[in-house]
Amino acid sequence: MQLLSNSAAETERLAGLLADALEPGDVVTVAGELGVGKTTFVRGACRALGVEGPVTSPTYTIGHRYQGRPMVSHLDLYRLSSVSAAEWGDLEPYFSDAVVFVEWPEAGAGALPPARAEVSLEHDGDTRRRITIESSDPTLLAGLDRADARP
Repeated sequence: MQLLSNSAAETERLAGLLADALEPGDVVTVAGELGVGKTTFVRGACRALGVEGPVTSPTYTIGHRYQGRPMVSHLDLYRLSSVSAAEWGDLEPYFSDAVVFVEWPEAGAGALPPARAEVSLEHDGDTRRRITIESSDPTLLAGLDRADARP
């Protein structure tokens, strides 16, 4: 499914629609180039999941865990070229009883649990973003039919 977003607020709203169908144990990968809005997307999903505090990129810490309904983990694998067994040991607790968002998931290929949804963001002009969401679970995408911003 492809959606268009014309602003950060719209990107957050679209992420919130996806988040409405997520539950603990779900993994959502969020891919795209630097500055395209990956953390903005995750922030919108976190707000929909009840996270009230700041949601920031965990680029230098690899992961953040947020108190929400349910717990939310936010990983950023940008600084990793791959995930070794030792690194997986550090990441594994983030997946316990939480909805997990993984930015730069390419580094975790073969090590991460299967994603329930794969999100890709691309620039489409100066301010517009094209958001592609793929999932083998049609119920997850059903809530996105409510989105007003479609190409």
